[in-house]
Order: sequence, then structure tokens, then C-alpha cells
Amino acid sequence: MVKQVKVPSFGEQLIEVSMDDENQSEVTKVRKLFAEVAEIMKKNYTQEHRHPLKSLVFDHAVGEIISAHTAVEKVLTMKHYTEDEQSI
Repeated sequence: MVKQVKVPSFGEQLIEVSMDDENQSEVTKVRKLFAEVAEIMKKNYTQEHRHPLKSLVFDHAVGEIISAHTAVEKVLTMKHYTEDEQSI
């Protein structure tokens, strides 16, 4: 008997999300969007003629996707403190 295992896409691995996840939270929606952007970029990168400059820009864009994803997720999950709570 052969067990089939779904291999996560580049975008899913990069953002650590599954497109099959049925969670409808804002964080999951954002993760899926960033994963989709990364996947679109990766498919284009692998289909087009590779060039050293394109490789540098691709690597930079991957880092920017991670940075943007992290910042957006932080905004969505940030706790709001009052002045009294900050002085503790």
C-alpha cells in the first residue's frame, strides 16, 4: 500500500501555511496571500531564463516577502496596552 503525501509548495513552506487550512482567521488569510505571491514569483523564476541579476532580485524579494509577512502578522496580533499597563 502506497501512502500519498502532499508536498507543500515553495510558498507554503516559506510562510509555513497550508493552502488546505480551512481556518478563516485574518492571520491565516494573510499567510495564504503571501504564500501565493511567493509561489507565483517562484514559478516565474524557474520558467524564465535565469540570469545572475534576476537571481539576486529573486533572493531579495523572498527576504522582503518574509519581512512584510512578519510585519503584517505582528500588526494583526499586536496586543494593545494602556498607559497603566505599560508602567508595570
